[in-house]
Amino acid sequence: MTKDLERDLGLWAVIAISMGAMIGSGIFILPGLAMAEAGPAVVLAFVIAAILVVPAALSIAELGTAMPEAGGDYVFIERGMGPAAGTIAGLGTWIMLMLKGALALVGGMIYVSALTAIPTFSVLDTVLEWSITLPGGLLVIRGTEILAVTLAVLLVLVNLVGVKQTGGLQTIMVIVMLGILSVFVAGSIVQVEAANFDGFFVEGSDGLLSATALVLVSYAGVTKVAAVAEEIENPGRNLPLGLLISLIVTTFLYVLLVFVLVGVVPGLDGSDAPMADAVDLLFGNLFLFAIVLAALLALVSTANAGILTASRYPLALSRDNLFLDKFEFIHPRFNTPMVAILTTGGIIVLVILIFDVEQIAKSAGAFQILVYILVCAALIAFRERDLEWYDPEFVTPGYPWIQLFGIVSGLFIITEMDRLPIVGAVGITIFGFAWYQFYAKERVEREGLAVGLARRETGKQYVRDTAEQLEASPADTYEVLIPLRRDVSREQEDALLHMAAPIVRRRGGRIRVVRFDEVPDQVPLDTAAESLSPADIQFERRTDELVQDLDVPVEVGEIVSHDTRHAVVNFAERTNVDLILARREATSRLGTLFGRDTDWIMDHAPCDVVFVQHEQSVDVKNVSIVTDRSPFNDPLKVELADAMANSLGARLRFVFAVPEDAPDELIETIEDYHAELDDLCTVPVESTIVRTDDEVGGLSTELETADIVMLSTMTHHRIPDLLVEQRSDRLAAVVEQPVLLVHSKQSRRGTFLRPIVERVLFD
Repeated sequence: MTKDLERDLGLWAVIAISMGAMIGSGIFILPGLAMAEAGPAVVLAFVIAAILVVPAALSIAELGTAMPEAGGDYVFIERGMGPAAGTIAGLGTWIMLMLKGALALVGGMIYVSALTAIPTFSVLDTVLEWSITLPGGLLVIRGTEILAVTLAVLLVLVNLVGVKQTGGLQTIMVIVMLGILSVFVAGSIVQVEAANFDGFFVEGSDGLLSATALVLVSYAGVTKVAAVAEEIENPGRNLPLGLLISLIVTTFLYVLLVFVLVGVVPGLDGSDAPMADAVDLLFGNLFLFAIVLAALLALVSTANAGILTASRYPLALSRDNLFLDKFEFIHPRFNTPMVAILTTGGIIVLVILIFDVEQIAKSAGAFQILVYILVCAALIAFRERDLEWYDPEFVTPGYPWIQLFGIVSGLFIITEMDRLPIVGAVGITIFGFAWYQFYAKERVEREGLAVGLARRETGKQYVRDTAEQLEASPADTYEVLIPLRRDVSREQEDALLHMAAPIVRRRGGRIRVVRFDEVPDQVPLDTAAESLSPADIQFERRTDELVQDLDVPVEVGEIVSHDTRHAVVNFAERTNVDLILARREATSRLGTLFGRDTDWIMDHAPCDVVFVQHEQSVDVKNVSIVTDRSPFNDPLKVELADAMANSLGARLRFVFAVPEDAPDELIETIEDYHAELDDLCTVPVESTIVRTDDEVGGLSTELETADIVMLSTMTHHRIPDLLVEQRSDRLAAVVEQPVLLVHSKQSRRGTFLRPIVERVLFD
């Protein structure tokens, strides 16, 4: 058995990830610092910086469609230019991401301090006035730095335990932030004064270039999405399109906001929190609070994503034998790269304590430019060799002039920086090369381009074989997918197989048993997919044993993903699955408030879905169907139940509950309805109508003799279903037998009134 990697990031997810990584320091921190360098020409500095990013973005897009794998720029450079350049790129990107995370945390706490302008938050002054002086007076740690370090430690813990990041949360954050910033622009752009742009080039070309180098880190996130290229569906379209859209939109937003800041509020030069200062002056306390909230959302999210992404680089270097082996350690409980995360967090804390905001920003920009230069050079290396396997779906226009421009302009911008970032960029280049020569060179046996691909390509072929094996199926067969999580027991798997077998036996087809292994976002998918654990081998052997007595075809596989529900639905779409038969744990009503994976699957699955609760292997003699006059779910329940009863020699029973005072006309209608359903069956059917004012209690009593119970289920509406629980949920909770909750792909999701109407009819 091999493992496949799940691609579940669409175009909007790519845009949200890229923009979410960019919209942060570029808006909330750097404009004031850049104004001090370039004056009003800071507007032009953001445009030039965006242009300088384009060659690297286009190169990343091409390389990402040719090699859609985890690692992004590090992998591309290591493959194209060899492990020595890969070592420099990996270390440089790691440092750049840590600096960007530190910048976001420091900036976020500066915005917290801006709240002291609001009387309600004046107590913050006391906290921010705290300071710690280290022995000898070498270092004074201020209140904002203490808060930033505290938050950094919390984020490290969050990443260490593998708390999941969600594309939906990132999208919501981007939308909220764009909304707040749009209101700011709309309310202030009419107040722009042309006089504020007098002396546009007052600081000259040197100031403009210095500001460009400073704000270039604002666009660092545009290529971040390449690090998760293996998770992007249709990367040939979504990767380049997502990168370009996010770059264009973000550049327009940056230029518009900086134009407004320069034109409306003079005197922001050197401000660490320019948006807060501008809003406080123009709109007052209420909008100041909103801007601070938006800044914290953006900057904390950027810092958290920085820690998550940065920790992947020492892990990747270690796996490629270019760095210390201990960085490859995965925590056995949390399944996260513990050493890499702790080291990343520790360095971020040191950066916060030692450097100021401007130094951090300029240093991060220098390392980013260094990586951009190497990416452009790597693309040239790939293009200039005749490699049969190099077949990108997206080809960079203007080759090689675009890449040469990226290299030359990058080198030129670095020379225009201050001494600290130049020393840092040169230093990491020398250190990386020396590290490779004296530590890693004897540990690797590969060169650049196609020579060193054996280890990765073996792993990728190992994955591709699974995809081809699992997805190849005749179009006229009935496919039942049984998705399993890692913690499934032998008994639970056996019960699901024996429920699916009669259905496949009736329709002719196969069962696909796929274990969906969800790993934390902190772990690249290929890391989890390249090795078989004892649990993987045990699962394969156990499944082989379970299917021996089944007279239907069964295929077994495993898929690794960061989001199981997306992986299940995507696999069902790719393989034309007709029915998903999955376990469902009994959940509390509170779980509805936070959203259930089962609801998401029902909403998005391209096929019928059946969830099994209280699954267990039983001797089936009686299959009871609770009918509800659903035009889609009832026929599906009958079809599935009849197949089971026919195969197992069981009998069927239709059960319907009516109020105690139900008129005879209603009883006759139900009897006629059951007779119509009876015509669909090949086995004898019994019809039972239960008169009760306690629907759940009456039905549960009547169902005590059943071996399997079938119910309809619908997707939950969060607030209404939290207040009024679905009948199927209440009934499934009190029935002790195995319960099949059936959802037809043709059934429509009801309105928020559905659970209320159901309850009122009987209560």
